[in-house]
Amino acid sequence: MNKIAKGKIQNIKKLFLLYLILAVSSYAQQNTVYIADITGDIDLSMAPYVRRVINEAEKNNVKAIVFRINTFGGRVDAATQIKDAILNSKIKTIALVDKRAISAGSLIALSCQKIVMTPGSSIGATTVVNQSGEKQSEKYQSYMRSEMRATAEKNGKRPDVAEGMVDERIVIPGLVDSTKLITLTYDEAVKWGIADTVLPSLESALLAFGYGNDKVVKIDTNWAEDLVRFLNNPIISSILIIIGLLGLFTEIKTPGWGLPGTVSLIALALFFGSGYILQLASLGEILIFVIGVILLLLEIFVIPGFGIAGILGIVLIIVGLFLGLIPDFNLAGSTFISKAAFQLALTFVATAAAIFVLSRFLPKSNLWNNLILKTNIDVKSGYTSDINLKDLINLGGIAITDLRPSGIAVVNGKRLDVVTEGDYIKRNTPIIVIQVIGSKIIVSKK
Repeated sequence: MNKIAKGKIQNIKKLFLLYLILAVSSYAQQNTVYIADITGDIDLSMAPYVRRVINEAEKNNVKAIVFRINTFGGRVDAATQIKDAILNSKIKTIALVDKRAISAGSLIALSCQKIVMTPGSSIGATTVVNQSGEKQSEKYQSYMRSEMRATAEKNGKRPDVAEGMVDERIVIPGLVDSTKLITLTYDEAVKWGIADTVLPSLESALLAFGYGNDKVVKIDTNWAEDLVRFLNNPIISSILIIIGLLGLFTEIKTPGWGLPGTVSLIALALFFGSGYILQLASLGEILIFVIGVILLLLEIFVIPGFGIAGILGIVLIIVGLFLGLIPDFNLAGSTFISKAAFQLALTFVATAAAIFVLSRFLPKSNLWNNLILKTNIDVKSGYTSDINLKDLINLGGIAITDLRPSGIAVVNGKRLDVVTEGDYIKRNTPIIVIQVIGSKIIVSKK
């Protein structure tokens, strides 16, 4: 047998081995069941996790996804995103209600093709309420009734019972009158056509649906999803806004580009980036904020005075931040808007307080002294200044650049690096030296 023939045989063997490996891998994937947990508060950070689980399941062609649910509910917009993702799934979905699926949790459970209740579990009470637990207007209730009814119909569950979980006016003879919301126990959920069966555990549920011998893979949240959830916390998002605005303020007040501006960009990128992932901020809203910053910078550095561009820039910055806090959701309404407005107002108050402190104390600090150019050098070094800085106190001069608060002024015929106490002074404005601290010359308007 010649070398060419031997080579062909070797290649055939390699191809056969590769095919065998791929076939075994594909078979293993097709005999796999994914487990995903929907527990705790239903918030927007949970939606990307559920979408990833479904995408991976479809990519790997697994047999089913079991969503283990234990929640008192949460945000309606988050539940709607999760519901849509599950309904659009090409993989069989099973809800295992472990203890409870209340409020938004019941909508998520109904979106699964099969519902398994564990002993002692409950499902229902889906009325839309605000942050204080007060019932929302009919507009919200009507929306949630239709969501529950349509989702139940899609998966062969009783739509009237699902609707009665939202509206106490729905009468189900033998179950509830027109004064109470529907919340079902595990046995009642099966009896009234909401759940399919009652089983004591995940293992028994897998056996009941024919997955007892399949590989079970639990899909947990990854670091990116955990980071997004952390950044979406109202306290953290407020801190990011404060850092972003403070960084912009400091960068405007100091010459060149430095650490404050870089930190500001990172903080704002984290704020808008997490919002974009969670469908809170769209590209349009991010663009509004960016245009606002550009207009404000043009007003400060290019256009003399302060006019329309600066005002419009501030308005666009506020609008961009505000829109980045509310969901792109057809029922955002007063609850989300008032919450976002309150959060943004507190953030601006905190930012203003921080700016005031920085303006008053930063120019007098050693840190600020290290940021500006030193004009005096020790005599022992062999170099001396051509002017005694202490003699400048109470002398007048002219600011030949804008002082933001640092810049250049002419005092006693000399060009000097000066700094204000935090005030903005336009160029060509008469100034007076009020204090000298080391190499730092502090001036104010004359």
